[in-house]
Amino acid sequence: MSLNTPYASVRQADGAGRQAVVDVFTEAFMDDPVACWLFPEADERSRLQPHFYRSLLTHPAGEAYLAGRSEGASLWLRPAAGQSPHGEYAEAPEGDPPADFGAGGARLRALGRELARRHPDGEPHLYLACMGVVARRQGAGLGSAMLRHRLERADADGTAAYLEASSARSRALYQRYGFEDLGAPVRVADGPPLWPMRRRPRR
Repeated sequence: MSLNTPYASVRQADGAGRQAVVDVFTEAFMDDPVACWLFPEADERSRLQPHFYRSLLTHPAGEAYLAGRSEGASLWLRPAAGQSPHGEYAEAPEGDPPADFGAGGARLRALGRELARRHPDGEPHLYLACMGVVARRQGAGLGSAMLRHRLERADADGTAAYLEASSARSRALYQRYGFEDLGAPVRVADGPPLWPMRRRPRR
């Protein structure tokens, strides 16, 4: 599905477009507080982030989108009631970090467990697992276009939405689109805060 907006076109990413989604996320989150905590070394971050995003894109309930000239990307999941989208990382045995993530594996596992504890599980909902815009296009309305594109459809079918904002800037954007804080921020050890946020459907 494609939607043209005053800001940009938004389209669903097919198989070939999924590498573009990975590329956008990798660039957009190179300086993100959570990514920097998970993978403190810049070289390690640029190597391991794509592997993480590819694992998200394999989720059977995933919907990936690209905006503009593949300068923005978003990934939404539709977990069923009682299903956690963080399963692979939240359920890893203690002392057994997810494979292929180096020293960041233990941090990723701990974060997955905390996020899973806070994730709402009493209703079907949309989960915005990741949304990013490349640095040269941030502030140009691509994030807003992607939010409107998917939230309008969620409103039409009465579906709530949930996310964790990883920065004060993204939290402010989500608040403009009706997301509200859902309890205190999530923190793991010395990691940065993530703000759980929920949005009720607008009739």
